[in-house]
Amino acid sequence: MKENRQHPLHKLVWEACVSKFCVLLPALLLLCGSGKANGQPCEWNNFLHIGEETTYDIYFKWGFLMPKAGLARFSVQNARYNDSDAREYKMLFNTTGMFDRIFKMRDTITTYFSPNNHLLFSDKRTDEGGYYLIDKLTFAPVGNKVAIRTERYGRSGLRFDTTLVADGCIFDMMAVTMYLRGIDWENLRINDELPFRVVVGRDIINVRFRYTGQEIVAPDSHIKYRTHHFYIDVYDPAFTQNKAAAEVWVGDDENHVAIRVRAKLKIGSAEVYLANASQLEHPFSCRILSH
Repeated sequence: MKENRQHPLHKLVWEACVSKFCVLLPALLLLCGSGKANGQPCEWNNFLHIGEETTYDIYFKWGFLMPKAGLARFSVQNARYNDSDAREYKMLFNTTGMFDRIFKMRDTITTYFSPNNHLLFSDKRTDEGGYYLIDKLTFAPVGNKVAIRTERYGRSGLRFDTTLVADGCIFDMMAVTMYLRGIDWENLRINDELPFRVVVGRDIINVRFRYTGQEIVAPDSHIKYRTHHFYIDVYDPAFTQNKAAAEVWVGDDENHVAIRVRAKLKIGSAEVYLANASQLEHPFSCRILSH
């Protein structure tokens, strides 16, 4: 059994953040302009606007019930990494309401990119009801491949330290949330498939987005969003349904912000909705206010 996937609530958040584009996926929400895996380093479009902040409400849906399960906050800031200029992309997640009383979770993922958008380092800190882990990923190009040093620490110290080498575009959980934001909508066609890989612990998971076209998303009676819709296929035993394991709706304007994510779970589903977006680089024109 793979580590750190045994609790249904953790699975809810993990799927939401990766599909995220938690796939925020999570998201749901990673970065090859063409959507093709052509070796490392990947060519990224610049969608990390300094100062941008987005907040998402995460719900657990089971039948007619849909209580709020948590809150995820994303931010982008200038930073330093190994004494060089970098950009920091961070997610803070916490459970809320009854979920906080039943199984408190406080997760943080911090990812660093170079000014030319090369993935450098990822730090994931998991604090879940006494269960504490730190996962560190260090990315380095090796010819046409990428080497990823992956380390995991628990309360008792080092659990593993190994290096993976792979080709194609390889991302951490946070970089995965940015993939769709770099797509050129003008060249996107219905049924296009966009493959990529995500490093989780000692595993490299194959994932793909499948584009289905434009949709209107209406979270309530006052606001609607023009979006592009994608299915997410996850080829990993942790997901009982690999094909269409999740869905993500991305805003149809120049910001490409994830608006909604739905991830299927063994029991019910995770529903992720954009709650707030500030300091965006472009006008938030995909949002339609109803009168």
